[in-house]
Amino acid sequence: VQLQASGGGLVQAGGSLRLSCAAFGLTFINYAMGWFRQAPGKEREFVAAVNWSGGSAYYADSAKGRFTISRDNSKNTVYLQMNSLKPEDTAVYYCAADRSSGSPRPFYSDYDYWGQGTLVTVSS
Repeated sequence: VQLQASGGGLVQAGGSLRLSCAAFGLTFINYAMGWFRQAPGKEREFVAAVNWSGGSAYYADSAKGRFTISRDNSKNTVYLQMNSLKPEDTAVYYCAADRSSGSPRPFYSDYDYWGQGTLVTVSS
């Protein structure tokens, strides 16, 4: 199984980025998908998750109203659209796959596979 995250970069505060995560080697519709992030010196934290169909999503408070998670099951890809970015959003963003295809879950330990991370830097 391989999860390949991409789309990170340097953006000014108030700007937008869209992260993508392509999944290989698994039956994508059997997995809920999530995004986590880790800032320097901090623990990895939950950002957003989506169930197998894309019909149910769950967000961290810090992401609500600014970020949107979605998925395209025909492309085995999950996305994170990030708008109104703030310097405190600076982190390495990781996608993850949860074998439970039920409700999206926010806990690190729920996820079975992880991508390599993509760096998002938001300048003030």
